[in-house]
Amino acid sequence: MSQSDHKELLYLGNHGGQPVGLDAAARARHLYIIGQTGTGKSTLLLNLIAQDLASGNGCALLDPHGDIATAAVTLLPTWRADDLLAASAVTLLPTWRSDDLVYFDPASLARSIGFNLLAQLPEDDRPLVVENVVAAFHAIWPDFWGPRLEHIFSHALRLLMDVPGGTLLCLPRLLQDQGYRSQCLRHLTDPVVRAFWMHEYEAYPPRFREEAIAPVLNKIGRVLMTPAIRNCLAQPTNSIDLRFMMDDRRVLIANLSKGALGEGPAHLLGALLITALAQAALSRRDTPEKERVPFHLYVDEFQNFATNGFSLILSEARKYGLTLTLAHQYLDQLPDRLRDAVFGNVGSMVAFRVGAKDAPEVARQLDLKNAAAFKELANYRARVSLLQNGMPSEAMQVETLGPPAPLHARADRMTAHSQLRFGRPREAVEQKIRDFYDFHELYSDPS
Repeated sequence: MSQSDHKELLYLGNHGGQPVGLDAAARARHLYIIGQTGTGKSTLLLNLIAQDLASGNGCALLDPHGDIATAAVTLLPTWRADDLLAASAVTLLPTWRSDDLVYFDPASLARSIGFNLLAQLPEDDRPLVVENVVAAFHAIWPDFWGPRLEHIFSHALRLLMDVPGGTLLCLPRLLQDQGYRSQCLRHLTDPVVRAFWMHEYEAYPPRFREEAIAPVLNKIGRVLMTPAIRNCLAQPTNSIDLRFMMDDRRVLIANLSKGALGEGPAHLLGALLITALAQAALSRRDTPEKERVPFHLYVDEFQNFATNGFSLILSEARKYGLTLTLAHQYLDQLPDRLRDAVFGNVGSMVAFRVGAKDAPEVARQLDLKNAAAFKELANYRARVSLLQNGMPSEAMQVETLGPPAPLHARADRMTAHSQLRFGRPREAVEQKIRDFYDFHELYSDPS
């Protein structure tokens, strides 16, 4: 696909009979969408995703409900869908596109995709990843957090990053089993982290240690008790290479349905995925800026997955080719710090109908005087401000696109193919987990 194919406008809808959309420069500064349920927000997301799929762009979707994720699979164009199924049929089509789609559905337990945020990280990146993983856990349990918990948790994560096959599954044993801890320390290279384990942690009196690690064990235990989450996070190797997916314009659709996974586990997994995608984008620092292929991340109900480090992602991601489209329903969902980060970093904004409480602030952000207009917008109508030549445009009323028509009826086959290609059989994954709890070594063979 030529470079020009990737420079088309991303169409939002029509204003006065004329198409309205984002160019590449505006997309790089991110898009923010707000609107009540049923106003057209999800439909707009699907239309934007459909355009990226049709253009051959790389993109990812994080969906906490599952409906958008399911619909998005039906929008994969025929040329991508046919190639995706090539591995299961005799065909002359090129097989290099057969893995275009990764459909990540942890609730589908038959085959679990391995997602280990601690694996195969460059040594210089490990402290930042520790910080981001800690931030993800903190975001889920902000009222049950403290400096001692964070201190121990951070050092445990950093140690496990140096251990071959280290995962979150290893963390309880690391804290409680001195023999296993000694084995892990043989792999540790960081002298400051080593000093913590050798001198500080080992010097804790037994009663104090039990009290100190109890909150850490509680948080990890709540995550690992969910089989769908455990079978993903406990695999020592990653099933997918996010950096490769970005560079090769692949597609990641993450169905993080809270109804299937539970609210806390779904939110945590989404926060960890955003952390991993941001880390993959930052790893592009070894690539000249002009060669960083744009990758477009869509997050519905993004407040569920946002951490204290989200402002850094918003401000830095665009430099590395990662664009964000963030959608949610009302402003009270956003803590003040997150709200400031969004409005301070997002270049373009789409506002569907909002409630009376939100209307004045939304109007202020769009530089509009009539806040009441937001309460009267019909479905699929929005006030839109786009970044043009580095400056926000005057807000205009846009008629957004209607629901996109499915391109095929092969979603089940496509998701099954993706899980077959990237997932590992449940029995194999759970047997390795049982082996670990029987004090065997975690496996390193990805098969």
